[in-house]
Amino acid sequence: MRRDFCDGVGIARLLNATLVLPKFEAAAYWNESSGFADVFDVDYFIQHINGFVKVVKELPLDIASKEPFQVDCSKRKGQFDYIESVLPSLLEHRYISITPAMSQRRDRYPKYAKAALCQACYSALRLTRSLEKKASELLEAIPKPFLSLHLRFEPDMVAYSQCEYSGLSIASTEAIEAARGDRKPWTGELARIWRKRGKCPLTPNETAIILKALSIPTNTSIYLAAGDGLMEIEGLTSVYTNVYKKSALLSGEDFTSMHGNTKAALDYYVSINSDSYMATYFGNMDKMVAAMRAYKGLYKTLFLSRRAFAELTFQGLKGKELMQALWTAHKEDFVMGRGSALPDCFCEFKF
Repeated sequence: MRRDFCDGVGIARLLNATLVLPKFEAAAYWNESSGFADVFDVDYFIQHINGFVKVVKELPLDIASKEPFQVDCSKRKGQFDYIESVLPSLLEHRYISITPAMSQRRDRYPKYAKAALCQACYSALRLTRSLEKKASELLEAIPKPFLSLHLRFEPDMVAYSQCEYSGLSIASTEAIEAARGDRKPWTGELARIWRKRGKCPLTPNETAIILKALSIPTNTSIYLAAGDGLMEIEGLTSVYTNVYKKSALLSGEDFTSMHGNTKAALDYYVSINSDSYMATYFGNMDKMVAAMRAYKGLYKTLFLSRRAFAELTFQGLKGKELMQALWTAHKEDFVMGRGSALPDCFCEFKF
């Protein structure tokens, strides 16, 4: 949501359009009804984006009863240009709803649009006061120093990846099968190629193996930045015993009353303020967290390599040989203290 909204600010500036505070699509994220104002401080955002983009909380009365003209750019590829493809619709209909292009090239934005996007990402968006207070309390409750680990191994994530795993519990296998729907897993040589391309999420046990290869002490305090339904967590906690979850650190009433959006916001807040951050998947949150950590001067950030793990295990490496090879695969990024994909998601502007 944060990524799409930052893109929306950049697009609004690019098209010289007024931005209406967005409504989140439940189907696009979680099945819930929380809105922009439940997560972000609206007045703070409007104040700090002033001069970059004009923002209104509600539509003017003369168009409030109309449905916006839908412009879906999410599937557009190549050298997609909003001015050529979207501006004519905006000028014709005056009120449009846009889904940003997934593959857009922000480096092709003119500087004034980049500046608006970066102002939104790094300066204008902050959590609501109540949510930031709760996030600060959560951060304070974690023993220091600590590593924030964004671990992705939920049923829908595994089902979406079209990967198969051996040795999972019956409960995990059934949960994955229930989430697959028509998305069947690759088999045979295609499955091998897919896994070697780094397309399969790391299991908690595989994550523990890489952490040990990086000589992360097994008594390290680890905050688990993960959604509900994480499977096979024992594969990590049997090796790393000081693993902390927000469900245990927050009061039961606080946790059960929270939406998925607000839980994710807590993970984001803790992760950008952690001593170290590691991710098992290079997703939207990881890109945003890595960029914000770099902006704040916190460079202990690393993306664990799914591709390297698959390549090395397919070679039959085990034990000390596997550990040494995994260290070698991660050494450069680990020593530098920043993820290899960081330049792709970091802005050149600071305010």
